[in-house]
Amino acid sequence: MKLRIVFFTAVLLCLLIAQTAVAGEYKVVHKNGIVLAMFGTTVEPALQGLLNIKAKMEKAYPNTPVRFAFTSNIIRKIWQKRAANPAYIKAHPNVPAEILYVQGPLATIATFQDDGYDTLVVQPTHIAPAEEFLDLTSYVEALAAINTIKKKFKPFNKLVIGRPMLGTFGVQHPYAKDIKTAVKAMREDAERAKKEGAALVYMGHGNNYFPSGGSYLQFEHEMNLAYPDVVTVIGTVEGYPSFDQVLEELQAKGIKKVVIRAFMIVAGDHATNDMAGPEKDSWKSMLEKEGIAVTPYLHGLGENDRVADIYVSHAADAAADAGIILK
Repeated sequence: MKLRIVFFTAVLLCLLIAQTAVAGEYKVVHKNGIVLAMFGTTVEPALQGLLNIKAKMEKAYPNTPVRFAFTSNIIRKIWQKRAANPAYIKAHPNVPAEILYVQGPLATIATFQDDGYDTLVVQPTHIAPAEEFLDLTSYVEALAAINTIKKKFKPFNKLVIGRPMLGTFGVQHPYAKDIKTAVKAMREDAERAKKEGAALVYMGHGNNYFPSGGSYLQFEHEMNLAYPDVVTVIGTVEGYPSFDQVLEELQAKGIKKVVIRAFMIVAGDHATNDMAGPEKDSWKSMLEKEGIAVTPYLHGLGENDRVADIYVSHAADAAADAGIILK
């Protein structure tokens, strides 16, 4: 009898051990990652703005992988051609492989998921909550909404998106506070213009079909409040406020000298051509035609450490709001 009890006890113990082992096979271990999403650029020196933001993010979260994603199909195709060209690789040894083989946001998220990362923060480097940001938000929210019959097969535990530099609508993180934070980050621009005895002109991208100008104009207003010794004026390549509004404001205030900078994360094609190029329709040429001296500052905002810190902070907020712990 005793032997029979011992036998059944042993069998039950083995079954429990086996069940525990099987259960262990399906234990989910959540892994966190950060997708740094941006339009992208093909101008090699302009990459510094992007790399600086990534470096800041990696320093803040050394145990969380950070990967680039370029939203522009055209820019990604150019980098793909360059990556396949040995002559280009040899001539540009400082261009990192993560740029040469950069993926779009959907592919970057999917690659993370294939590598076992199911908890992701997508942090855009957009300036305003306009078309590109809203499109990216749609991608992220659509993927985050995927459910499966068995929970263990759900591709993402959590997938969230951070705010652009000038914030977005909502009560949890007031956009007006984000704008004031951005203004503080631009102190060096105001000081540079003051040293030159000039006004400060920013050239944003803008959009002909989206009212992003409101964020820009509120930023301009706050800049003039924070740095009253320097006149700050902002315009956009597309949409409102346009170059005509910039010129009108400068002339109304009798400005004869400006420091001009692209209000963009990288000083890419728009900065080197549309803003400061030699063509007659560049902002520099058109301002000089009106008797206004122009000093271009060809550095992307991403090269400003305080701007890079904004994106790190916004990623931290998105993670905290979702209960994600970035390390």
